[in-house]
Formats: sequence, C-alpha cells, structure tokens
Amino acid sequence: MSLPADVKRPLLIKCEEETDPRYGKPPHERSVEELLRFGVINLDKPRGPTSHQVAAWVKQILKLNKVGHGGTLDPKVSGILPITLENATKVVRALLKAGKEYVCVMRLHGDVRREELEKVLKQFVGEIYQKPPLRSSVKKTVRIKHIYYIDLLEVKGRFVLFKVGCEAGTYIRKLCHDIGEVLGVGAHMYELRRTRVGPFKEDSTLARLQDILDAYIFWKEDGNEKLIRRYIQPMEKAVEHLPKIYIKDNAVDAICNGAMLAAPGVVKLEDGIKPGDLVAIMTLKGELVALAEAKMSSREILEAEKGIVAITTRVIMPRGTYPPAWRKRKEGKEYKFK
Repeated sequence: MSLPADVKRPLLIKCEEETDPRYGKPPHERSVEELLRFGVINLDKPRGPTSHQVAAWVKQILKLNKVGHGGTLDPKVSGILPITLENATKVVRALLKAGKEYVCVMRLHGDVRREELEKVLKQFVGEIYQKPPLRSSVKKTVRIKHIYYIDLLEVKGRFVLFKVGCEAGTYIRKLCHDIGEVLGVGAHMYELRRTRVGPFKEDSTLARLQDILDAYIFWKEDGNEKLIRRYIQPMEKAVEHLPKIYIKDNAVDAICNGAMLAAPGVVKLEDGIKPGDLVAIMTLKGELVALAEAKMSSREILEAEKGIVAITTRVIMPRGTYPPAWRKRKEGKEYKFK
C-alpha cells in the first residue's frame, strides 16, 4: 500500500559544487521567528469546525498575517490538515499530487458476506469515475480519480472499517455510496478520519490546537523552543514527495527573480523526472527556492550542457537571500551568469 509520496528516487550527480555558508541556512537551523514565516504544521483537525475556521484559529494563536491549509475537510471529519504559515502558503499546491489516506467506517444497508465485500472493494482500486455529491461546493461534473489501495480492516455486523489511499479531490462519501450500489444493498459513510496527506502522517509532529497554543506560550513566556520546534516544521516538509533539482549558489537569486533554470545551474537532481512534472528547485543546503515545471527528463538534464531544464512557476525564497550573480539583458527577460 503506497501513495505517490512514497516513491523513492535515486540522486544523480551532474557536477561537484560547494555552497557558501555565508548565505542561507539548512532548514533545521532556522530560528523560531523564521519558522513562523516559512513553516508548516501537521495539524489534527477536530470534528465540528470547518477547515477555514481551524486555519483562522492557528493564525490567531500564532499572531500571523496569513495561513493556508492543504485540502479541505468537512466539518464532521477529523484528521490531518497541513497548515502553511505566511510565505509557506505558496507551497500548498505542491500537496495536490501527493495522495491522501483515510480510515472510514461505512454502514451497509443490508447483510453482505465478507468474501463478497472484499471482492467488490478490489473493483474500486485504480481509476474510478466520480460525480461530486450535491452538498459539495464544486461543479457537478464527472471526474476520473485514482484509488491507490483499499484495505479492509474489520467488519462488525453491517459496519465496515477500511483504509483507503486516494488522489486529492476524491469523495469518500460518494465512494461508500457507489460501493453500496455495486453490492446491491446500499451504503453510506458513517464516520471518517484523514490519516495522511502526502508526507504528513499521524506521528510525533501531529498537533492539536491546544498543543499549538501551549507551544507558543512556552516559547513566548519561558523561551522554551522544544515544543514549537516539534510542531512547526520547515516548509520543505511539504515538498518531500516532489522530485528535486539542486542548483548552484550563483543560480539561486536569478530563480528568485523569476528566471528559468538552465542546465549550467544544476548540480544534482533526483531520478524519474519527466517533462511536465512539478519539481522543487532546491539549494545545496536543502532550502526550497521555487516550484517549477520540468522541460527535460532526469537523464536529459544530467547530460545537458545548455538549454532550459525547468520553467519557474512559483518562487518561494525571498529575493536577496543569496547574492546576485547574473545580469539582465535589456531586450528581454533573459538572465546570464557573470
């Protein structure tokens, strides 16, 4: 059982290069103040409030100007809701392709043998067609969604407990209804919890709203950073699942100004990149510079001596974090290294 976020990619070395310790810093060395600008929280959303309300409470607790969240949960649904802070709100879209996991209690409307139930659940693994429920706020058109796995955990009478890994935008309520239709007895979603969003799991970093409040108070009043550092992770956590391209220090500021990434700026990269893939452009210290669309495959990038390898789509790192080492031609947006 795996999600797209579980793909392992070997690292390919294009050239040898060192990074200047005077500029930037490894994500784990950021101060708490920096984490509040470039951090993400693995939040355990309670049942009751909306995802928007929960995000607003985090914003209020941490006294921030802006927060975002990765994947809306219905008010009655609990579980993992990644919260991005300040500048890190730019990375939310990176979670769309990471895959999500839920644990669901489904109630059947009639008696079904376990063998028949297992057989039908297997039919829903792979590509399925879904039309959003009437109560949803999106356009009611048929969509193709991918179910990565369904694991039957327990059956008690007409209550069925199962775990499902799926593509973002999959409606578990509709999945339960469709399973009931195929079984011929009908079914509905009784209870739901999200247990994973890509790299975010139910582990020691999972925080409740009260945990965030306590951590903030301990840091502000006592100077104790232990809890707030546990619960606010560097924003790079949100792109763990993306294929990565690591670049030279002298290419960083050009990317921060919106330049396209050219082959000479690449030091190393992960295998498996295909043209059109969303990739994370990283510094040699492991900092996220930008999100980009790959224009070459990993092997092509590795062998290329010139040409554009990725087009920047979302700049994350502030300009000036690394010194400029480029000049801009007057006739167009073209960057050359000095």
